[in-house]
Amino acid sequence: MTSLAALVASVSLCQAADISGGVVKIGVLNDQSGVYADFGGRTSVDAARMAAEEFTAKHKDIKVEIISADHQSKVDVAVATAKQWFEVDGVDAIADLTNSAVAIAVNTMGRDLGKVTLMTAPLTTALTNESCSPTGFHWGWDTYSQSVGTASALLDRGEKDWFILAADYAFGAAMTAELDRVVTAKGGKVVGQVKHPLGANDFSSFLLRAQASKAQIIALANGGMDTINAIKQAGEFGIAAGGQKLAGLAVVISDVHALGLKAAQGLIVTTPFYWDHNAQTRSFSKRFQERTKRMPGVVQAATYSAVLHYLQAIAAARTDDGRKVADKMREMPVHDAYAPNGRIRPDGRMVTDMYLVEVKTPAESKGEWDYFKVLGKIPEADTAAPLSASRCPLVKTAAQSK
Repeated sequence: MTSLAALVASVSLCQAADISGGVVKIGVLNDQSGVYADFGGRTSVDAARMAAEEFTAKHKDIKVEIISADHQSKVDVAVATAKQWFEVDGVDAIADLTNSAVAIAVNTMGRDLGKVTLMTAPLTTALTNESCSPTGFHWGWDTYSQSVGTASALLDRGEKDWFILAADYAFGAAMTAELDRVVTAKGGKVVGQVKHPLGANDFSSFLLRAQASKAQIIALANGGMDTINAIKQAGEFGIAAGGQKLAGLAVVISDVHALGLKAAQGLIVTTPFYWDHNAQTRSFSKRFQERTKRMPGVVQAATYSAVLHYLQAIAAARTDDGRKVADKMREMPVHDAYAPNGRIRPDGRMVTDMYLVEVKTPAESKGEWDYFKVLGKIPEADTAAPLSASRCPLVKTAAQSK
């Protein structure tokens, strides 16, 4: 028994010796005070800590530390924080990265330094195209999944004329391009579009243009408080009452919670995660609610999933070396409450099944957080742009190595 104990201790020490600084350090970098504060925010940090606790309960020989910071949706703040974390503080991976411009900048830094980025909130497809990285991972959703899923469903229902109201930065531009392509390809028409500044308070001029266009669908290519404010003000202008419909392309459950079902009812969105979908999602969400006093949305659940998968890859690779862990992450399937059948493609995109949902009416809801009814499943093969169209050099390399 003494020899066996010594052998176990020796193995544990070897594993610990492969962890730089003796601890796996993960930073959650997101908007905690601005327009996207409820999109991921501080509860995304809670989700990362839940993943770390679940992991260390099974891998007691690997220490994990979660730290966080608010990038305020400012690229310069995010880059300065990431540089400090990566180069001085010994951070191994950065997660969440709400805001597409921020994510592109930090992902590029991670690529240059061989550090892992777990991008669970941004939507721009640039992250798995020209800005892809061998150590960068885009979890679950992007502008392709949100535009193709939502637009296809509405077009199939005969909603052919569209007006796009988009946030004026990388995410909005990417969503507009994807939406224009999908609508046109399916026989519809984008009759107008307008950009608004991030964090706008007054949407009146933008909504008046959308209303005057007579478009059947007004697509909101924005998120967080921008989406909430746009929907609230659209109600004040009587847009829905006039027969036009709003399509939220990046709606999360906290948006519906903030709006209330009376204002949000009828919105159709595509989501990779809904807390009340099955027994596994309900179990995770109950634990999350006990900790945060709210149900998890897409970003919180994705952060949990990405951090857990990253840590599992470290255990399998027996090192926290970014490049080696990234290779192991691509080898391993993703299986958890967020992604029951997920996999990571050569471009770093984690794909999984998604769901077309509609916001319930007040009469349909059974209580707080009972907000979505699932209309159908979108298989993972249809939730990301085909690799044949990829602009990521890693895709060509992977094809050549086969």
